[in-house]
Amino acid sequence: MKENVVQEKSYAFALRIVKLYRWLGEKKKEFVLAKQILRSGTSIGANVEEAIGGQSDKDFRSKMVIAYKESRETHYWLRLLHDSEFIDDIAYQSLILDCEELLKIIGSITKTMREKIINNYE
Repeated sequence: MKENVVQEKSYAFALRIVKLYRWLGEKKKEFVLAKQILRSGTSIGANVEEAIGGQSDKDFRSKMVIAYKESRETHYWLRLLHDSEFIDDIAYQSLILDCEELLKIIGSITKTMREKIINNYE
């Protein structure tokens, strides 16, 4: 099976988010923000998986747009966790770079798919 970069990166990111969630609960006793980032950060990969199994180009693009939105939300929660001093600079920099990479990849995919769908109707 051919390697799918966005699938692999979103899954690896979700694993990091699960570990962050556990660490926030165990070490920082932070549960509200931790649950928010768990939901959005793991949803990215789940929506990528759904997109891959999509029934049409529109279905694929729709799920990728949702993955993009979840990436934006995760970016927000990471900034908030950092600025409220729940995560340090090193963890933040590593996580935010991964999140921004996903935003670029998914953003590029959705743009390409939008153009493909538009061109199919012309």
